[in-house]
Amino acid sequence: MKNIQKVLLPLNGTSNAEAALATGLLFARQFGGHIAALHVRADSRDVAPLAGEGLSGAMVEEMMSAAEREGARRALAVREIFDHFTAANGVTVTGPIPPFHGNPVGTATASFVTMTGREHEVVTYRARLSDVTVVPHPDSGEEVSSSETLHAILFDSGRPVVIAPRRAPTSAGRRICVAWNGTSEATAALHHILPWVAEADAVRILYSGDYQRRGPEARHAAEYLAIHGVDADVVEFSNPDETVGASLLAACRAFSADMLAMGAYSHSRLRQLILGGVTRHVLENAELPVLMSR
Repeated sequence: MKNIQKVLLPLNGTSNAEAALATGLLFARQFGGHIAALHVRADSRDVAPLAGEGLSGAMVEEMMSAAEREGARRALAVREIFDHFTAANGVTVTGPIPPFHGNPVGTATASFVTMTGREHEVVTYRARLSDVTVVPHPDSGEEVSSSETLHAILFDSGRPVVIAPRRAPTSAGRRICVAWNGTSEATAALHHILPWVAEADAVRILYSGDYQRRGPEARHAAEYLAIHGVDADVVEFSNPDETVGASLLAACRAFSADMLAMGAYSHSRLRQLILGGVTRHVLENAELPVLMSR
């Protein structure tokens, strides 16, 4: 059975969209899957409650019209990027449900859907019935910590999310690092990365005394992968002059990794969370696709 068949790819703008599409295409081709590109337009009617904030009806109506125009402009720009990318890469564009039962490995199809609503809700609901969600890389640290959609996918979809790098990768999932610290989040990432490590050329489990929590050790994770027929080596990463996040990424570079899997963490379980230090550093600085799980 093919493991990765539906790659959800939410596109809310043009920033880093092509790199995300390239990442999704690498995954889809590897497994003979389908890219489900999704753009969510804000509902202009959400502006209406501002009438109770001292704004006149005419002012609210003008704001709704402006929001509608901006939404149409952004949707058109995103669709143009999708059309250009699929044409340039020879990807067949289909409906949301491809009329077949999978593509031959090495090929992929894609679809594009525009929906109206609250982006974090629409994307999360769609992610629940996707094998993986690939999101464009945030442009700044501020966006990383405030992205409601990214947090919603991580916490509420029950599925893994891959943060694409800023630049389109030429490979992904051939040399894989797994960040391990014994937590349930790291365990979820280990389970979710199984389809990729089963096909990878090399797999390395990375651990650090400063990163380890109560739970199974890295060698136990390697034993688990061995039961699944995956040979992974175990390497400790540490640098007293760097943070754990920086040391982790340095260890990935030393391995020439083209994909990293790790658990996602936060200092708060509230909706308005702040991402933990290691997670935040990796999201802001990683130059390779990062699979994260909760």
